[in-house]
Amino acid sequence: MITSAQMRAARALIGLDQKQLAELAGVSLPTIQRMEASGGQVRGVVDTLVKVVAALEAQGVELIGEGAPSPDGGRGVRLKSS
Repeated sequence: MITSAQMRAARALIGLDQKQLAELAGVSLPTIQRMEASGGQVRGVVDTLVKVVAALEAQGVELIGEGAPSPDGGRGVRLKSS
């Protein structure tokens, strides 16, 4: 669904700190900290993940899955596969 690196990058793109994201998503700050500290795919309660993704998307972030096209074609960054 979302990786910890995507979460950190998404926050950086829209200028949010962890506390602000937690407030927008309606989750606790320690939850965001745990999610971002995990390696690779973020694990957690599905409802919590959905809230965080929805909060990021509401701020204009488009999360692009690996190998997926960007349907809106807007500006963005993505890692090249090595």
